[in-house]
Amino acid sequence: MAEPLLVLTHIRREFRTGEDSFAALKDINLTIEAGEMVAIIGASGSGKSTLMNILGCLDRPTSGDYRIAGRSVAGMTPDERADLRREHFGFIFQRYHLLDELNALENVEIPAIYGGRSRGAREGRAKELLSRLGMGARLAHRPNQLSGGQQQRVSIARSLMNGAEVILADEPTGALDRQTSGEVLEILKELNAEGHTVIIVTHDPGVAAHARRIIEISDGDIVADRRTETTAEPVTANRPRGAGQRRGWLARIASFGEAARMALIAMNAHRLRSFLTMLGIIIGIASVLCVVALGQGSRERVLANISNLGTNTLEIFPGTDFGDVRSGRIKTLVLDDARALQQQPFAAAVTPTVSTSSTVRLGATEATVMVNGVGDQYFTVKGTRLSEGQFFDADSVRSLVQEVVIDDNTSKTLFPMGTASAIGTIVLIGKVPCRIIGITRRQQSGFGSSQSLTVYLPYTTVQARFLGDPALRSIIVRVADTTPTNRALEAATRLLEQRHGRKDFFVLNTDDIRQTITSTTETLALLIAAIAVISLIVGGVGVMNIMLVSVVERTREIGVRMAVGGRASDILEQFLIEAVLITLIGGVAGILVALGFGIVFNALVPAFSLIYSPLSIVLAFGFSSLIGLVFGFLPARSAARLDPVEALAQ
Repeated sequence: MAEPLLVLTHIRREFRTGEDSFAALKDINLTIEAGEMVAIIGASGSGKSTLMNILGCLDRPTSGDYRIAGRSVAGMTPDERADLRREHFGFIFQRYHLLDELNALENVEIPAIYGGRSRGAREGRAKELLSRLGMGARLAHRPNQLSGGQQQRVSIARSLMNGAEVILADEPTGALDRQTSGEVLEILKELNAEGHTVIIVTHDPGVAAHARRIIEISDGDIVADRRTETTAEPVTANRPRGAGQRRGWLARIASFGEAARMALIAMNAHRLRSFLTMLGIIIGIASVLCVVALGQGSRERVLANISNLGTNTLEIFPGTDFGDVRSGRIKTLVLDDARALQQQPFAAAVTPTVSTSSTVRLGATEATVMVNGVGDQYFTVKGTRLSEGQFFDADSVRSLVQEVVIDDNTSKTLFPMGTASAIGTIVLIGKVPCRIIGITRRQQSGFGSSQSLTVYLPYTTVQARFLGDPALRSIIVRVADTTPTNRALEAATRLLEQRHGRKDFFVLNTDDIRQTITSTTETLALLIAAIAVISLIVGGVGVMNIMLVSVVERTREIGVRMAVGGRASDILEQFLIEAVLITLIGGVAGILVALGFGIVFNALVPAFSLIYSPLSIVLAFGFSSLIGLVFGFLPARSAARLDPVEALAQ
């Protein structure tokens, strides 16, 4: 003999009311066979809805045993109960409980989506069911475009989507007029005739009269159980078991895709809320990228300015350090040292230097200038640029020519307001006549006043015409970009110690200046970026808060999804994907806002550029995804933990 379909033994259901408890069901013993059409009737508050919720695995009894086809529900996990609701039960609610953002066809498909059926299989079945119920012309209509009777027909089609063995109808005609109520009851009777077990919960004796068995409940007890007709022999219901159902990893991919699609539909249905949720992420991502771009632009600008100072150089002086009183008498730093350094692989350019102070005269104009004797590579080493004219070359150095390159300050002193062309003019420096061949651009100086007057002559000319001494004031080495400056410093020191037999020199590493300044700019950029990241985290907290509010607003939707078979993991996945999608879209929008701001800023301030690095964009995008996962998890978990009965009551 086959097991009865549904068996309840000594079922009791209590609810807490403050410190007291209230028994909605007291001691229910009930057996329902497959193929029955049962009406559970009772006044409001009698316990009939609580009984239906326990029958449909929406709720659990406080005590007692409930078995479905011989299997006890008590030991089932939440996911196993969700599987029962999805595969064995179909719910028809008084308030229809259709999802407003979905059309009729999509509402009917929901149970099959959670059942892992392919799009083609579930769409075909949904169309078939809706057409059978007279809704073939309303497939694309949303609930607010349908009458109450039409919405109930959609609800019935949804209950049949997975071929439910048991249809649970809670006041299915409560919100309908008499004619529509009659049509719905006829549909239920037809379904029962096809083999579905139909359980109707109602307070209306007229509705209950359509059932073959009427169970009356009062104050939590069954007070009557009578049959109006003999139960027909059960037949096999039209159950699409496994039709179009995916398995394994394909099922997981499909499930993820459907969850993403439903998340997008929900976001589209609440566009303003979604935009406000994204806004914090958009502002945060745009702020981070713009700050990083500002820091990178500042760093490049600082490095460019530092390059003009001739950094990444080693300047070698005689003596032990600045202030060494004996440095002027130490003559061991000579031209051969410069030539030896020039041959080293770390040296990109080398120039000897000598210097003296003198007077420059042009007509009645006279001024004190610093006379720098340098090699032809000096201007490359220092990154000096011309405003007009040319630099002297190696032949000029070898020939001891009396050609001079003057700086911008000297040019303005000798030729105020551009009274004459400086190039080709003969000036007297000390007692030596020199021809001006070039004028340098104004350049920031690493040391000393930027208002000083400086002229440049070949060092051979200065040694022969001004000093009469072959010793060098210093040797400047520009370190090759491929060589670390500290390694070059060690190699230069070792070479000169070998040549001199002792350390009678000291080295000024100007790269230390660059490193200090760039380190400072990076620290400031990091500080500002940290502030921007905090704003991004605040945006993430905003996402979490709005998603939590969204969970409260969508409690009924969550209850419906659970009632039609959605597992806690399905609800968690959907809300988590929704949070991630919001942050991802917000991240993309933030990136576009930042790049747009950069274009406008660079156009308005051509002297300074915001520099966006691909790495920062990728990191920002990844960080926005992480925010969605982290801050979306709590609302998603909150949604997944909702009790379906309480959620449906909202």
